[in-house]
Amino acid sequence: MQKLKRSEGRTVGNFVSKRHFKIEWGHCDPAGIVFNARFFEFFDTSTWAMFESALGVKQQDLAKTFDILGIPLVDARATFSVPAKFGDTVEMHSQISEFRRSSFEIRHQIFVDGKLGVDGSETRVWAMLDPKTGQLKTKPVPDDVMAKFKAA
Repeated sequence: MQKLKRSEGRTVGNFVSKRHFKIEWGHCDPAGIVFNARFFEFFDTSTWAMFESALGVKQQDLAKTFDILGIPLVDARATFSVPAKFGDTVEMHSQISEFRRSSFEIRHQIFVDGKLGVDGSETRVWAMLDPKTGQLKTKPVPDDVMAKFKAA
């Protein structure tokens, strides 16, 4: 996966999480092609796997470990080039491409038979509950978290 250029972010991660998985019938529409919304589910699953791998913290322990509510999704996009079909084994690469003060960009690529089939991204925020208002608010991403994603 090529490293994306940063804009106003503080660091660009080069830690790449890779996984292979088989496309199941439940992922597909009646034509046997993965229904596009399912790719966003794949993105989410890969984001959590990437965080666990890079930080050594399970999804259910992330909030307690870093004193946050979570890493909610605020934007998601995808470009579909090659269809994934029932029975295909795909390779997925996920990488934080940019850190900003309290948000970060994750790039997801799904390869079908070695060809880039889906190129997507998520924007997530490092979030907490404001103790005064009870409202969700952002919190700066800790430097030690960014450092773990920067390590190859």
